[in-house]
Amino acid sequence: MLWGAEVELPGVEDTEAFGEALAAELGPGDLVVLSGPLGAGKTALVRGLGRGLGVRGAVTSPTFVIAREHKAGPRGVPLVHVDAYRLGMGGGSIADELDDLDLDTDLTAAVVAVEWGEGVAERLADRHVLVRLDRRPDDVRVARAERVST
Repeated sequence: MLWGAEVELPGVEDTEAFGEALAAELGPGDLVVLSGPLGAGKTALVRGLGRGLGVRGAVTSPTFVIAREHKAGPRGVPLVHVDAYRLGMGGGSIADELDDLDLDTDLTAAVVAVEWGEGVAERLADRHVLVRLDRRPDDVRVARAERVST
């Protein structure tokens, strides 16, 4: 993993492979905050995380359920996948709704990945991995991962 380096991801499979490589650097208690516009590849990256962590079943977007837990396979690490995009739409505080999900208890036993979490999810842990994704006009995704301590 090239921390802090910009990585070009020409296709979905490259984005998933980036997530899988990132998973090799993670373990229970790690928080991953994903930032980027619609279509930047956040869910594809989490699919790769799931594969790299050895979770059971398919990793799909939790947009409408807000959070989805993926159980670990025989030698894997559980993954909690959160989509914070819809939080706060009912007029409540995004931070309060995130707190209501009780994710801090999941942080001890699982990797927690939060899409659309930048600016809010960081408060769940003293340190986290921030992954910024972008989509260029030529449809190539670009990713940068960095470890952040608060």
